[in-house]
Amino acid sequence: MRIKAFIALTPVFAGVLLMAACGTESPVDVKAVMAQPKTFVGSDTCKTCHLEHYDSWKMTLHSRMTQDARKNRDVIITDFNEEKIRDDLAKLGDKLKVPADQIYIPKTEEIRYTIGSQWKQRYIVEKDGTLYISPVQYNHETDRWVNYHEADWDQRPWLLKCGGCHATGVDLENQKFVEPAVGCEACHGKGSWHTALPKTAVFEKRQTIVNPAKLTMGVAVEICGSCHNRGKALQHEGAGWPVGYEPGKALERFYRSTSFAAGDAKHLYGNEFSKAHHQQYIDWKQSKHFYEGVTCTSCHFVHQIGVPPTRSQTYAAGSKQCFDCHVQVNTNMAHSIHSFANCVGCHMPRIVKSAESGDLHSHVFKPLLPAETLRDPAMPNSCQTCHKHKNEDLNQLQAQWEALSKIPKPLGKPIEPISYQPAK
Repeated sequence: MRIKAFIALTPVFAGVLLMAACGTESPVDVKAVMAQPKTFVGSDTCKTCHLEHYDSWKMTLHSRMTQDARKNRDVIITDFNEEKIRDDLAKLGDKLKVPADQIYIPKTEEIRYTIGSQWKQRYIVEKDGTLYISPVQYNHETDRWVNYHEADWDQRPWLLKCGGCHATGVDLENQKFVEPAVGCEACHGKGSWHTALPKTAVFEKRQTIVNPAKLTMGVAVEICGSCHNRGKALQHEGAGWPVGYEPGKALERFYRSTSFAAGDAKHLYGNEFSKAHHQQYIDWKQSKHFYEGVTCTSCHFVHQIGVPPTRSQTYAAGSKQCFDCHVQVNTNMAHSIHSFANCVGCHMPRIVKSAESGDLHSHVFKPLLPAETLRDPAMPNSCQTCHKHKNEDLNQLQAQWEALSKIPKPLGKPIEPISYQPAK
């Protein structure tokens, strides 16, 4: 009887042993792993454990920042019709530094990578072993071609000027990169230690990767500021991105933002508001949000499960996002002008250019009054970015604002003093 029972249970024991063997991780020398230099491994490695986060990241513009046109020609969002391109360029007239018929236009087969896809698209080509951004740009929403550094495009190596914010794991010394996208490691840091350590090394594994959600807010926001910024590198001459910076470090050691005061009238208005794209960090540092600790991820998510509600990856659409924190308590004074609560329309005017002027919002979160434009005609204002007031007289608009934004002095008869009447 005992022999029969033993024979019956033998397959069960074998199955348990097999499962235990399959679930056992091979021994890893933790100290040896962490003694090696940290390296980039690419987002495809991260997805083996973090598939849901990888899938959500793939739905963002970060994952499509730079795309390989040799692997997939469909990443090119328009046709390269040379006649149309030159016709569009010719319309620019005196804005061109090189005649339209002499600007280099790449053939489709020459395009190595594309940059962007939503507002505009630029095209990376190779010349003498170095990657450059070609001197033509396609503006998606207006379906037109414009120039881009047509006079010196082949003197501006892409990896040096822009690569660190268009790709992940850029190595300037060897002129290469790991991943043509803003990948996982752009925000979480190099992942070689993290992927090499077993899950059983719980505490060591956690310490080998950066989780921005667990950093202090001031340090975490600098990860965004390392690319949503404009200026110059401090530790690598000629670079347009913070060479040497890694998530969790202090950005100011590696990068200095540009400013109007420092002479940059091309990218900023006279009041230091941004007029050019990828400068949200510069704007935000001037805002009340900065002083109150409201950061990028207070409004935007980097990746989340499901379909994003907006193309800007905000938690809610339009001014609904604002009402998560701000409660409208009145519709008088300034808010009597637009009582339908269009916070974004006034506080985030469209004065920034990515492809076309006004296709991006200011991130200073401050209304610009007509008086700003009266003082400086180059400075736009919130009122005239709206189609209703686009062509209205500035002085009249300012006068209307001042009349509505003041509380009138109370009028009436003063209350007469009441004499005291003792009780009888």
